Amino acid sequence: MSVKPNLKSKFWKTFLTLLVALLTFAGPTYMVYMLVHVLNVDYVSSMISGGILFIAGLILLWYLVKNKIVS
Repeated sequence: MSVKPNLKSKFWKTFLTLLVALLTFAGPTYMVYMLVHVLNVDYVSSMISGGILFIAGLILLWYLVKNKIVS
């Protein structure tokens, strides 16, 4: 049996909104910085991963708005 969470509850709305903000803004900035300067990953790979996080944030935002979980 799987239990589906109620995405319209206050907890999930807040959590998913913070996740969208983190993926959309912090992913392409701080994650790229950390990959390049802390983990010594090459610049192109870190920029690609930042772009992927940005796109994931936009897709999640689109899903939340489309399903009227956030407005």
